[in-house]
Amino acid sequence: MGKNPTDRGKMGTKESVLVDAAGGPLGAVIAAANVNDHLLLRETIEAVVIERPAPTPEAPQHLCLDADYDNPASREVAAAGKYTPHIVPKEKEDRSQARKRGYKPRRWVVERTLAWLSKCRAILVRYDKKDENFLGLIQVACALFWYRRLHRLGRCDSKQGP
Repeated sequence: MGKNPTDRGKMGTKESVLVDAAGGPLGAVIAAANVNDHLLLRETIEAVVIERPAPTPEAPQHLCLDADYDNPASREVAAAGKYTPHIVPKEKEDRSQARKRGYKPRRWVVERTLAWLSKCRAILVRYDKKDENFLGLIQVACALFWYRRLHRLGRCDSKQGP
């Protein structure tokens, strides 16, 4: 007999990624697969590798999160990071009331980025034993994502040096 699935003794690695509105990865962290997502929120926000513009009342920075983040600690972390949190309520009855008309949920954007990252075989099947090497591989894949995106938009000039 194997482990009881309710014990949550999962093997593997969880990737937590913060993305922009178009799905471009801004920061990534990894943890054991059995760590709850909301416990990685602070680390994920701190992992952003670019300088962030200061949010203002006219231009707030939104953070779309799923129901796992519907707790006071996650709201506190989002506020400390100067984000306006948009969190899906845990209770299904409250979900239709929480969404404002005319605003689409945007949580799928990070799922699309994670799906793109999992197309890299070395990320889908973890071959690295050291966490630092695996995280570095994810960061290289994120950099490749940005390079391809900027190249597609015509913002990369191949004649210029680094």
